[in-house]
Amino acid sequence: MPARDVVSNLFSTIKENELRNKSECLVIPGSSVSQQILRVMQRFGFIGEFEYIDDRLASKLRIQLLGRINNCGSIKPHVPVEKAGFGSWERRYLPAANIGILIVSTDKGIMSHSEATERNIGGRLLGYVY
Repeated sequence: MPARDVVSNLFSTIKENELRNKSECLVIPGSSVSQQILRVMQRFGFIGEFEYIDDRLASKLRIQLLGRINNCGSIKPHVPVEKAGFGSWERRYLPAANIGILIVSTDKGIMSHSEATERNIGGRLLGYVY
């Protein structure tokens, strides 16, 4: 069985369903990393509620889409960023200042780049949403 990139799969599924103006989408497989990313997106108002479904065949995530995502994607490779180095990555992946978020995996959990900057910690870039 080939390895799956759950982060890329999550972002591509959400993006495709947003482009089709769907009100919800189903992401397979669901993972704890995907759930943490969705919590960050939910805090910033990009998605509504989401639900983890385990039917013993494959775990799934049902996500309520609000139509607020213009673009999202995975950042490959997951680049390590120091605590003061988010500015250049914001300019590269986000359309303008204070529009959208970079999603970062830190030793304190998965959070947005603005939360990581407030806590004065660095991490690895996982994706972007705006």
